[in-house]
Amino acid sequence: MINDLVSDVLVRIKNGSDARHKFVVAPSSKMVLEVLRVLKEEGFIKDFESIQIDGKPFVKIHLKYGPNKEPSIVGIKRISKPGRRIYVKKDELPKVFDGFGIAIISTPQGIMSDKMARRLGHGGEVVCFVW
Repeated sequence: MINDLVSDVLVRIKNGSDARHKFVVAPSSKMVLEVLRVLKEEGFIKDFESIQIDGKPFVKIHLKYGPNKEPSIVGIKRISKPGRRIYVKKDELPKVFDGFGIAIISTPQGIMSDKMARRLGHGGEVVCFVW
């Protein structure tokens, strides 16, 4: 049994990108779907779709590559973990690689990128960095 689905999905995306797979399949949850929505909006993945395998929810993630087959995701780092939650105020929102990457933030208004959270003036839990 997987305790941290978000970490599992992030690792599958990174490993799949490094291996140049077209897509990866991972267990699904509401939080996972919201993180994937942000990754899609920010252009790090091509698309994703919910599927059922043996009656259990999974998500099929279509990975994105550049013109020379280089992965659009260079790195992913999980920040807030089940054993150690990391929260920031709106004034402390991190910038990843000086704006070349994103931080995914879980706010009271939902999961969003650091850019959107900064624009709306929300702080929250730092889920991960993606660059």
